[in-house]
Amino acid sequence: MRKRFAIALIFILLMNLTGCAGSASSKETDENTLYVYNWGEYIDPDILTMFTEETGIEVVYDEYETNEIMYPKIKAGAVNYDLVCPSDYMITKMIENDLLQEIDFENIPDHQNIGKEYWKMAEGFDPGNHYAMPYVFGTVGILYNKTMVKEKVDSWGILWDPKYKDEILMQDSVRDAFLVAEKYLGYSLNTTDEDELQESKKLLQQQKELVQAYVIDQVRDKMIGNEAALGVIYSGEAIYTQRENPDLDYVIPKEGTTLWMDCWVIPKNAQHKENAEKFLNFLCRADIAYKNFDYITYSTPNMAARELIEDEDIKNSPIAFPDLSKYDLETQISLGETADRHLNDLWREVKSY
Repeated sequence: MRKRFAIALIFILLMNLTGCAGSASSKETDENTLYVYNWGEYIDPDILTMFTEETGIEVVYDEYETNEIMYPKIKAGAVNYDLVCPSDYMITKMIENDLLQEIDFENIPDHQNIGKEYWKMAEGFDPGNHYAMPYVFGTVGILYNKTMVKEKVDSWGILWDPKYKDEILMQDSVRDAFLVAEKYLGYSLNTTDEDELQESKKLLQQQKELVQAYVIDQVRDKMIGNEAALGVIYSGEAIYTQRENPDLDYVIPKEGTTLWMDCWVIPKNAQHKENAEKFLNFLCRADIAYKNFDYITYSTPNMAARELIEDEDIKNSPIAFPDLSKYDLETQISLGETADRHLNDLWREVKSY
């Protein structure tokens, strides 16, 4: 969800790739094209070039910043993407609204490289594993600078400590911001109970004067640059930040957090399903999945790729591959249109407080 080196929604032209989002409407007549819509910096660009060189299929690649930006575009059908990479709860919403078509896994033999436990996890939002192929997974936790924070960091509560005023970065994402408050209060991150939502909103409003900024990708950059002491971040980004700044550490708070998964799906109006399935099989290949993991640093569910990891620190990293039994973890689910609107209203109240 997540995730993830997100940048403002832009249309980019990658090396050896052709086309742009505006030309997607003409793809019905372009059989050797694949239209992909993904989070920013969420794939190794070399992989797209390699796929084109091996198959002759040109990849037109667009990026989005959040699930909430992606969804209305897919729902409107203004651009016929062949592959999209939403998060768990959004996949449920897309299935419920008949926006996806089933994937033919017989055309993706290398999908067997994905661990069984991750297929089981995906069944929580894609019953029967018909529509979604696991891509990456992870947690949301606290990234902190050990030179600025001397006390033990093990609770979401530290994000309300006045001594860190203007040193705290929060995610500018309604579900990820509310999960922090909800878990700290001991509630489910999927709660729709009005009293619990109001209490979570008030807690976030109380925190606002301590927050330096509500951001997404800037959490990574600001923490690397020692511009903040604490930040809510996705685990994959935490791995990257530690490579750049060894003073940073990541923790899953004792109150628990989300265990999220982003998956590839094929929209209902996709015009190049065969090309999409070829690309998915390519991504599942051990060497390609490993190369991609090394670039994006988000946890891969591809067990064959993990065998190729030579760095023991990464291979045994509790951030990249945590012992999931040690934590209170929930997967975000779709709350429904009415609840989503209400939660967005509450988030606006927090931001405008």
